[in-house]
Amino acid sequence: MPRTNCERTPAHPSSPKQRRRYARMLRAAAHLGAVHGLEGMQMQDVARRSGVAIATLYRYFPSKTHLFAAVLHDQVCRLDAGTPLPPPGAGPVEAVSELLTEASRQLLEQPLLALAMLQSTNVSHVGDGSQARRTDEIIVDLILRMAGVSTPCGQDRRVVRILEQAWYGLLTTVLYERSSAEAAQDGIRLACRLLLGPVLAERRA
Repeated sequence: MPRTNCERTPAHPSSPKQRRRYARMLRAAAHLGAVHGLEGMQMQDVARRSGVAIATLYRYFPSKTHLFAAVLHDQVCRLDAGTPLPPPGAGPVEAVSELLTEASRQLLEQPLLALAMLQSTNVSHVGDGSQARRTDEIIVDLILRMAGVSTPCGQDRRVVRILEQAWYGLLTTVLYERSSAEAAQDGIRLACRLLLGPVLAERRA
């Protein structure tokens, strides 16, 4: 299990130049992670590919787990920004199922990167967990939006967090070659029906 350095607080980009450099580092990590995975990728190679000094890379990402957790956060933000509301008349459970199965398909196109991101996010929860928590909140809010829940209560959010964890777990079974992508997609649809169906029915009652 990779370790995360919890003693150093990662820097955050503030200027346009820093944000562009930060984006280059994320792109480099995503490219190299897709080829080499978490263990095989070297931070020095990320720095070289993104055109930054190794000290700069470590200032923003104290470890590979910080880096890949940030890559997942970036990809989730892109998913959130690029996902339109379901068309009128679409069933909310079906809309969420489609969202998660399509996101799964895209992640599984690069299995080494997907595994690196999920492993790193799990480790990040052990530390201060701030990046992982922000990523979780974006996913939860996106699922609720796709389900048409505009004013969620605490119970709604708890149920969706369970669904999110079920989704991660099903993805992990594929990445560790314990099940097929088709079986995982069936499991995602079933989890959506079992978890979201009763919540949405109760809200309509």
